Amino acid sequence: MPSGQQARAQAAAITPGTHGSEAEAEQAPPVDQVRALFGGHRLSPGQRRIAQFLIDHLTEAAFLSITELAERVGVSQPSVTRFASSLGFSGYPALRDALQPIALSAIAGSPEGREARRRNELQAAVDAEIENLASLRRSLASTDQILDIGRELARSAPLTVLGLRISASLAEYFAYAARRIHPDVRVVTRGGSVAYDALLQSREAGGTWVLAFAMPRHSKETLAAMKAARGAGLRIALITDLALGPLVHEADVSFTAGTGSRLVFDSYSAPGVLSAAILQAMADADPERTQVRLEKYEQASDQYDFFLED
Repeated sequence: MPSGQQARAQAAAITPGTHGSEAEAEQAPPVDQVRALFGGHRLSPGQRRIAQFLIDHLTEAAFLSITELAERVGVSQPSVTRFASSLGFSGYPALRDALQPIALSAIAGSPEGREARRRNELQAAVDAEIENLASLRRSLASTDQILDIGRELARSAPLTVLGLRISASLAEYFAYAARRIHPDVRVVTRGGSVAYDALLQSREAGGTWVLAFAMPRHSKETLAAMKAARGAGLRIALITDLALGPLVHEADVSFTAGTGSRLVFDSYSAPGVLSAAILQAMADADPERTQVRLEKYEQASDQYDFFLED
């Protein structure tokens, strides 16, 4: 684990190739140096609260004791210790040692500049999501895999959509839209024996595929449900932010879409677009059925006056 001196060197390394006063002139802003300490680490929502507090109150927070920091953020002292360990530090004192010289440089800087950077935190989160979408765009340069899975999901009757915990919202969105073009879509948003029963019933009814969503933090329940689906004889298509790991290993085919992690809770622009692309592939796989079902839905929505007039 890094010492305070090693961590300071890590933060300074984001502006390589400079020396002496030239290095000081071109050194990254203190807030960016702090973010460099957090970068590349998957933090829980509670840990992101600690990280955001350190960013927003750097000049004060870097000199707080672990008790004071825990009280200010509203978390337990063990949570602060686990946060420091998740960043690769031996404990909170080592993290504080890394933060203090950055805080001192911030004290010497412009308060107006610090406030402007803090206000731009939301823009930085949007920029990160744009990069996730750009990465997804590159991965879709070939559409063969999307078209293939669209055909398979369209043929599976019933089609089961699995999403537990935070992934439930994505599963509900997909299932809601898929029901417009598919005759039998079943959504599973509860784990344990409830998920097993639903998956078994789907297979017994003739289903062949499950579309599973697995977003951070990845739950053991999701892995268990995927194993249950495979044990029941169902094949699995997975949408996740992971390229490797036990969830991907359990799937027959997987699609990767990054999640935004700059805010307290993740955002899901890329997984949402990927879901819509698969829905499009399903619609195109059986255009006649799609057209008939969409027309019937429009007739029903007019008859029962579902929507407000634009």
